[in-house]
Amino acid sequence: MTGRSVKKVWITLAFAALMITTLPSVYAQGNPEAGKKLEITADGGLEWHRNEQYFRATKNVRAAQGGTVLNSAILTARYKEGPEGDMKIYEVEATGSVQIVSAESKAYGERAVYDIDKGLAVMTGKGLKLITRDHTVTAQERFEYWTTQGRLRAVGRAVAVQAEDRIEADELSAVFTEDKDGKRVLKTLEATGNVVITTPTEVLTGDKGVYTAETNIAELTGKVKIKRGPNELEGEKATVNLNTNVSSVTGGVEGQSGRVRAVFFPGSEKKPEIEKKPE
Repeated sequence: MTGRSVKKVWITLAFAALMITTLPSVYAQGNPEAGKKLEITADGGLEWHRNEQYFRATKNVRAAQGGTVLNSAILTARYKEGPEGDMKIYEVEATGSVQIVSAESKAYGERAVYDIDKGLAVMTGKGLKLITRDHTVTAQERFEYWTTQGRLRAVGRAVAVQAEDRIEADELSAVFTEDKDGKRVLKTLEATGNVVITTPTEVLTGDKGVYTAETNIAELTGKVKIKRGPNELEGEKATVNLNTNVSSVTGGVEGQSGRVRAVFFPGSEKKPEIEKKPE
């Protein structure tokens, strides 16, 4: 297995994860669009429910702010009244054929809720999908984005695809941090539960995968198997240094001893570049 092919898969998810941050961009605190005009139009009109304390726009709703547009069947904003009668919106909900479109991406689902106090945006429903120019991310359960923490989760057999490269897991999670210029950059990326990484030449499986941006190293642990054609390597941990393109497979993790297993069929194809290190 070459470091290049694994690196491409991890970068795929990193870029796709970054694009999912547009999900709450119409309402998220601290986002670049926040100071721009917010315009909401709807065919069914705007309802103000004073007793229940919410506003609702119905039928072909369009909310636009800067370069981001949210389309849905219904858009609801719930608020609280302060002691002096001032209003504070604490939750915004879009339901029915929800689309969130920006210059970089398009997100689709049946329901999107942004909890302003928690800084949590959740998108759910059938057909849950995020599409960018080069990437597609899907999940069966939900997308979560914690705006104040810079933490993203795609839950429910989540899949990220770029061209012929694909990473799949029960959950994909990314943590972002700010660089010296104040821009949000990837810190760590995790794939948890029944992880499958597929490239045109290899299939890697394991229980958990972790990529650390600072070291540029990816690790796959738990019943690891690397398959290239008929050739296979098995162990408990695989480490891929994306700087040196050197990979290692060990039979144990966290100081435990173990053995690795390799099965090669001479002449089938060039052997993957793997350094075997039985403990």
